[in-house]
Amino acid sequence: MSDEFDDLKNAMNTATPAPDAARKAANLTMAQKNFENLQGSQAEPRLTSDRPKAGFIRGVRNMLNAMSTRGALTASTAFVALGLVVVTNWQPEPTVFYGGEWDENVPVEMSLEEAEQRSVLDQIDVRRKADQDAESAPLMMAEPMVQGAPAVSAEGDAYSRMALPEPIIIKPERNTEAFPEADQNPLKVTLEEPVSTFSIDVDTASYSVIRSSLTNGQLPPASAVRIEEMVNYFPYDYPAPEGDAPFRPTVTVADTPWNPDTQILHIAIQGQEPAIENRPPLNLVFLIDTSGSMNSPDKLPLLKQSLALMLPELTEQDQVAIVTYAGSAGQVLEATPATDRAAILAAMDNLQAGGSTAGQAGLRQAYAVAEGMAEEGEVTRVILATDGDFNVGLSDPEALKDFIADKRDSGTYLSVMGFGRGNLDDATMQALAQNGNGQASYIDTLSEAQKVLVDQFTGALFPIANDVKIQVEFNPAQIAEYRLIGYETRALNREDFNNDKVDAGDIGAGHSVTALYEITPVGSSAVLNDPLRYGEAAASGDSDELGFFKLRYKAPGEDQSQLIETPIVQGGEVSGDMRFAMAIAGFGQLLTDSPYLGDWGYDQAIDLANTAKGEDAFGYRAEAVRLMRLAESLEQ
Repeated sequence: MSDEFDDLKNAMNTATPAPDAARKAANLTMAQKNFENLQGSQAEPRLTSDRPKAGFIRGVRNMLNAMSTRGALTASTAFVALGLVVVTNWQPEPTVFYGGEWDENVPVEMSLEEAEQRSVLDQIDVRRKADQDAESAPLMMAEPMVQGAPAVSAEGDAYSRMALPEPIIIKPERNTEAFPEADQNPLKVTLEEPVSTFSIDVDTASYSVIRSSLTNGQLPPASAVRIEEMVNYFPYDYPAPEGDAPFRPTVTVADTPWNPDTQILHIAIQGQEPAIENRPPLNLVFLIDTSGSMNSPDKLPLLKQSLALMLPELTEQDQVAIVTYAGSAGQVLEATPATDRAAILAAMDNLQAGGSTAGQAGLRQAYAVAEGMAEEGEVTRVILATDGDFNVGLSDPEALKDFIADKRDSGTYLSVMGFGRGNLDDATMQALAQNGNGQASYIDTLSEAQKVLVDQFTGALFPIANDVKIQVEFNPAQIAEYRLIGYETRALNREDFNNDKVDAGDIGAGHSVTALYEITPVGSSAVLNDPLRYGEAAASGDSDELGFFKLRYKAPGEDQSQLIETPIVQGGEVSGDMRFAMAIAGFGQLLTDSPYLGDWGYDQAIDLANTAKGEDAFGYRAEAVRLMRLAESLEQ
């Protein structure tokens, strides 16, 4: 067997030719030449216009919207296709589409929507022919350009410079967010101004906006911080009303966490929560913004999901209608029983974002639909869901406020839910909600939608008191100075308290409302103002009352207010709820760089909040502590 194997091996060796060094060298030379030739294509690329013209612009818009952080901008690169260069800078530089020398052409500026309408891709396609037959000769692609660099064709081409269009500058969608401008409440001298008057507020939008900013790695704008909305974001276990009273106020005085020489006057109002089976029928008109600015995952898609969460809370006695606005208003769902969820969800699923924002037309039609649904003894409410970008029609907040004020007497309430960032017009949303006998919320996550529309369903939709006003008169014999923490946009004149024609805030079923004053006792080392030469007589008195608390409200549907009043005295139980409210008030003041906190900082706010978290069934308070830590890190 081994002999046969040796014979086979020898035969194979004999048949194998000897190595040819010259042939090997020639083969290596040919391989190297082929490799070099294949490093570029043998013909220039052929350009084509067989593509969706609007899709690319829409993609650019989405790309720009996404680039709101420094990290995203750093990661972005130039895109080179069809003879154009996309230079993206979020602010303040525009996006530039061009195909020629920078200095040789005058840029043409337009917005992304204008570019889409004018089919800008056709304007910036770089085209040339070697002859009249486009199929027989390739079209040239311009080289990527920088300032001063010429556009040249491939080496050896007869046309060394191409006929290029003028540069087109696409202005990016800038951050146009608007928040109500209001200075922080100043310290008041009791002898000079002993009475403080304001409207209550149950809005929570500010806290959600702050959370959105912090979780995106940015400190919120100071104007976005409304401390009363931060404090009132959280549920509290305040003493419940007794009997038929719609709510119950509780007044407590405690030491100030950030100043041992002042005190906190804590006003807690707890609304009554009627049994669910006794609630009246509900007519809801969803007024949905479907303008082009809503074309973002955190806007229209989140809006649809949020409203879908609410539907299981509705019953067979409730009705739902849908009105949209974008360019022009339209009703996409007539009044439909809330139990017909398939029809409601189908109508919402068909909504698409596009066009400009005809906010006034949408409001007019929504109110008309609501009035057609309303019956005696029912609650009718319009829920406006928008990013607040009212850029067509009646866009001035004051004009919108007047329009809504004219409509609220009809008995139809208006609530506002904000979505998305970048063009959030919080100022307009606040004007609408405050004058529409409703509340403003900001939905940044589906969890927030769950809180507003499911967990707090009755409070958000069923009012128990309208035009609720608070007035506190401080005793100058006991209190030298005071300041109201928050409620800057809710301030009222002293005479407004007794004027039933002056609009104020509203309380929903089960809602709690919190207000905090920092007060400085007479004789305290924390007094910041010199005493008046002729003021001692006015400050004399034997009363040990710190002040007097008064509250006015109207029952829903009534025109005449009712009065609740009680003296303010030292003491009261300092609950965990009160301590947590003070921690959040301190957090808000840190975000606005308040001058009244001294050396008290985030560490102290976090410690106070942690000791007052309580049961925290939904985790809201734990989340607040995490936001405090995040804000502390961002400020360093």
